[in-house]
Order: sequence, then C-alpha cells, then structure tokens
Amino acid sequence: MPQGTMPKRLAKVAPPDRFRASRSDTASSGRASSGRASSGRASSGRASSGRPSTLVKTARSVARATAAVMAVVVFLAAGLSTASAQWVPTKPVDFIVMAGKGGGADQATRFLISVIEKNNLAPVKFEVVNMPADSGAEALATLKKRAGDPHVLMFTLNSFYTTPLERPQIAVDIAQFSPVARMAEDVFALWVHSDRNDIVTIEDFVKAAKAKGKAWIMAGTGKGAEDNLLTDFLNAQYGLEMTYQSYGGGGEVAKLLAEKKADSTVNNPSEQKEFFPKGVTKPILTFTPGRLSLYPAQPTLRETGMDFIYKMQRSVVGAPGLKSEQAAYWQALFRTLHASPEWKKYAADNSLAGDFLTGPNLTSYWVAEREKHLRWKTALDLMRP
Repeated sequence: MPQGTMPKRLAKVAPPDRFRASRSDTASSGRASSGRASSGRASSGRASSGRPSTLVKTARSVARATAAVMAVVVFLAAGLSTASAQWVPTKPVDFIVMAGKGGGADQATRFLISVIEKNNLAPVKFEVVNMPADSGAEALATLKKRAGDPHVLMFTLNSFYTTPLERPQIAVDIAQFSPVARMAEDVFALWVHSDRNDIVTIEDFVKAAKAKGKAWIMAGTGKGAEDNLLTDFLNAQYGLEMTYQSYGGGGEVAKLLAEKKADSTVNNPSEQKEFFPKGVTKPILTFTPGRLSLYPAQPTLRETGMDFIYKMQRSVVGAPGLKSEQAAYWQALFRTLHASPEWKKYAADNSLAGDFLTGPNLTSYWVAEREKHLRWKTALDLMRP
C-alpha cells in the first residue's frame, strides 16, 4: 500500500452537508418555537448531549482501524528492511592459499589483505592459511568441507584445475565453488642462474640441458601442476630429459635456483623479484604473447618459432553453497580492490594483466580452462616416450 494513501482517505471522512443541515433545521424548526425546546425533554439535551451520531462513530472507527493497519505496515516494513540488509562478515576470515609461503599466490593474497586493512574495507581480520600439501589437494578438500561457510576464501592458481584432474579421489568439482573474483592472469618465464654465462638463448638452454640429461633439475611448485606441465612441454618439444622436482611454493623454488640447488625454474616474475634485481638470476625467455616491460631484452617463446603461450589465473574462490547476499559481498569487495590504485600498481610491477571476472562468467572461465588443461595433459602423455 503506497505511503500516504490511507491518511488521505481519512481526511475526507467528515459529516456530509445533509447531516449538518438537518441539525441546523432542527435548531430552528417550528417545534423549537412551540416551547418544546425549553421543556424538560429538551433540557435533557438529545441534540446537545454530546452523544456521537452514527456517522461520527463510523469516522472514529475508520481512524482507529487505519492507525492499526499503518502500525502493521510499519512493522512489516521494518522486518523486510532487516531481512534484506546487506550481509557482512562477523568473524575473522580464513584466507587459504593453495601453495606455500613466498610464491606468487601467497604474495598476492597478503598484499590484498594489506589493502583491505589499510582502507578499512572489511569489518573483520583475515588470516592467511598456506596449504600446499599434495599440490593444493588439501586446500581444495578443506574448502569443499566448509560448504556454506562465508568466512573462508581461497586464492588459487592453475593447480585449481590440474590437481582435481591428477587426483580424482578428492572428488572436487571446481564448478561447485562460489566464483568471487579473477583478479588477474600471471605469466611465466624460463629462468637460470646468472652465473650461467653459456646460456643466453633458448638454443643455449637446450644444448646445456641435453648435455646434462636427467641430472638437469627443473624445480617447480606442485606435482602435475603448471610448472610440471611446462617442464613436460619443454622436454617433449626439445627432446630433453630434465628431471622435475616439486616443492611447496614459488618462493622456495626461486631460492633453490639462487642457491644453485636447481638448474632452472619457470617462476612468475613476482617470485624472482628478490633475486633478479640483484643480478642473481636471469630470464631466458617468456611464455607470453609479447615481451614483458620488466624484461624488454628477453624474447618470447613465440619469437623463437614456437607458437606457445601460457598464463596462470590469480583468482579468489568462495566455499560451495554461499547465499547470494554472501557471495555478493565478497564479489563487491574484490571488484573494489581490482579497481584500486594499489592493486593496479601491484599488477603492473609484477606483469599481471587481465580483466576482472566474477559470477557465472568466472565459472565459465574455470570450466573452459579445466578442459584446456585436460587436453594439454593428454597430449603430453601421448608425447612421452
């Protein structure tokens, strides 16, 4: 009922003209002049006794009924307002990272939390929980178990696709997770120690790796994940026999290369920023469409004649079964973060790119990327001797 309708109708409820005229006629009628007006019956005051007429009683009844209805309307409106109020988190949020400390996913997660806290964008604290075990299988299983819990998030990489494919026993369907935000896509480069003066080009790399055979160690994050797939790709395309060794996170992998405990890596730029500026490590090429502004002298693999590009998602995932208002809160928060000057600078500094995705579009992206990784994995399996 539109506000103001009933009071407007009530204002029109008044004795009609014929009622007022009849009272006037009674006061001035011949019966009054005959002396009845001064008789005892007249003095009893029927006309002036104050007893309400039928129409007056009706008006008062309508007023009381109207007031009662309006009270109910106000009460219901207050209830609806409360029910539709925006959901907000009420306790600390576990922010799971399906990789170890120091890697690109861990760094991005901690940076996003710092921006949230700096700008008071959320009423609660966030706790980073690194879960690199079994290439992120532990993280995926944990998020699945916390279905319907809006106080847990997960920052993902491409093991989000590859780990369920490699480990079907965990029974995780990534399409069931709540799609919060794709913040960016990350890139890869092929890295060696800067002391390897004999390695400047991809041809130099292939020659050195072939000479060392299976003793050449390529360190990476996760078994069957993106680093493993890139190693298998290089082995298959260039006839190499590099041995892939899996570790918990990109930070640990970068350190192994810096300490010469590995021969090469395929780290993201953010993971090598502790060592590359100091001249400890160097990229040979990138798996990108064009050269990166961070390494303008390094060619892309495409430039060498191998038309191959590989990117990795940097996305935020919610537990399965979130209510629409809960998912909407997190989606709005990370949309704000994506548009912030802090994130734009972070992305530029670490060669991150890509549009913001959320909701059904993000789920569709996940499903498509899972299919690509399945086809790629199948092809690599067929190419192995």
